[in-house]
Amino acid sequence: MMTQRPPKPAPKRRPRPPAPEVRRFEANVVEGLEAIARRELSVHLDRRVTLHRLPKAGVAPGAFRFDYAGGLRALLRMRTVQAIYMVRFYAIPRPRALLGDQAFRALLEDIALVRAAHPPQAFRTFFISAAGENTAVMKRLRTALAEATGLSEGFEEGDLLLRVRRPLDGREGWEVLLRISPRPLATRSWRVCDMEGALNATVAHAMVLMTDPRPYDIFLNIGCGSGTFLVERLLAGPARRVLGCDTNPEALACARENLAAAGYTQVAELHDWDARRLPLEDGSVDALCADLPFGHLVGSHADNVTLYPALLTEAARVARPGTLFALITHEVRLMQSLLSESTVWRPVNEQRIALGGLNPRIFVLQRI
Repeated sequence: MMTQRPPKPAPKRRPRPPAPEVRRFEANVVEGLEAIARRELSVHLDRRVTLHRLPKAGVAPGAFRFDYAGGLRALLRMRTVQAIYMVRFYAIPRPRALLGDQAFRALLEDIALVRAAHPPQAFRTFFISAAGENTAVMKRLRTALAEATGLSEGFEEGDLLLRVRRPLDGREGWEVLLRISPRPLATRSWRVCDMEGALNATVAHAMVLMTDPRPYDIFLNIGCGSGTFLVERLLAGPARRVLGCDTNPEALACARENLAAAGYTQVAELHDWDARRLPLEDGSVDALCADLPFGHLVGSHADNVTLYPALLTEAARVARPGTLFALITHEVRLMQSLLSESTVWRPVNEQRIALGGLNPRIFVLQRI
């Protein structure tokens, strides 16, 4: 008589890991580049991000909010964003309630989350930005944070930056915005050599993206200065060749330092070339970027009247048909006038931005 084997026990189901917490963030960007920054977040974070519009009242241009469920390290890789803050709303009548047990524990949890995304010694100081920051309440809050975190109070902007303000949507209560990085994301670690008038790296990265970068591109940066465009182009992805030219030996030396700090010495070429007479074949370049002299720190309007047409003509010669050329200048009327008469460049976009008290324009041109 055959005995029946006992049935095998059903496999134990592994418990599902808890869904990551959805948190709210605020991104600060250069005014005029909000759309491209939102696009970068959406592309790199895919479905984990939900974008929101800020109420217009009381909001400076160059900011937007989003909800995100995921690790902070992914946010640290955003390159068109000036800074990102984690936002927590506190349903409290006044800031002194932040010292209450529940609110203070929530604040410390957020601080611990931000610090965990960085090396142990990344944060040494903190700073609280708030209306009435010299009141007794804020002094008590700073003392409590110093004791709880082991960080020293900074008298200028600290590594750990907190902003305390009223909610922008008019709700009763207070918000604490906590920057997720020790320095603004616009402060690049590769910039070991700086030159007066060097372009903001987030603007440079946005302009690189405007040229639709592809792995087989030959990319040319006319008047490369300290190498901002070159580094940001390589950070955006590989290219067949990345070329930078300038006639200023100090600028080329500075660019070499920055390329070395970024690890791109072997993949970017620097040349002492006059951008009006490039030793390149016709139609040999796939994408171009340039930070043209404004006539403020470099050059003059009189110089630009003759320089700009020569640069556009030579750039058109070396560009293949369809090539995109992103350039930034404060000489708006001059550029608009030249483009209105051009038979080789077609304007694709013109974007005004706010940068260091100036309002230059980014022009995106396509070779006809």
